[in-house]
Formats: sequence, structure tokens, C-alpha cells
Amino acid sequence: MPGETDLRRLLIDMRPELNPGRFVFTTVADGIPPGVSPIVTVAEREGLTMVLSQEDAEAAGLGYDYVAGWLVLRVNSALDAVGLTAAVSRELAGAGVSCNVVAGFHHDHLFVPYEVADRAMALLEGLSRRSAAGRS
Repeated sequence: MPGETDLRRLLIDMRPELNPGRFVFTTVADGIPPGVSPIVTVAEREGLTMVLSQEDAEAAGLGYDYVAGWLVLRVNSALDAVGLTAAVSRELAGAGVSCNVVAGFHHDHLFVPYEVADRAMALLEGLSRRSAAGRS
């Protein structure tokens, strides 16, 4: 099934879901350590960035500064869809919530400060309801 590109449909159908647990961003120079199962990896000139559970990071002795909640937008968004990231970012930023977005093939993944993850969920659910009512 092809991904959705219509912004209004994306917002109405986003169905944010909060994954249980705490997640962190860390970096390593020499590849993924044994026993670590990252959710996301990004190869950068400075090293390999990984997003993984806080438990995995601590068990592997990996340092981190940022503890996040992991939200998934369950809508099947097309990679070339325009505006979803902007609309979600605008909603969260307007409430003072930082957000790190990672696009997967099927869904967008949002990492927000752990202590405001429930609030971020409520904000996104509100955005979806307003979009359905034609008031986004």
C-alpha cells in the first residue's frame, strides 16, 4: 500500500502511539557494541549515532545526555509527503516541547523529552481532532 501524501489525511489519521520505556541518543566510534540493539543508527563523520533504550546504553557503559519518550505516528506516511513534520513540529514547539524526528519507511518516529511525552501525545491527539474538524 503506498504511503499517504495528503496533509489533512496525514494529520487526521496520524494516531500517535507512545512506546513504553526511556530512550537515549549516544555515539560510538567503532560500530555497534555487542549486546546493543539500536532503534535508529545514523552514520556521521564524527561517529555512529544510535538511539537505544536507556537500559541498553547503561548496560553497555555508553554515555548520554538526553532521555526521551518515543512516539510513533501510526499513519502510513509517504516519504515524499509535504508538511507532516512541519505541522507536528509547529504544534509541539508552540507548547515548548522539543522534538527529534526520524522518518522510517512506513512511519515517522518522534523523540521528545521523557518527562513531557504524555503531554506531547495529548498535543498531537488534539492536532488530529482539530484537523478532522477542519480547524488545524
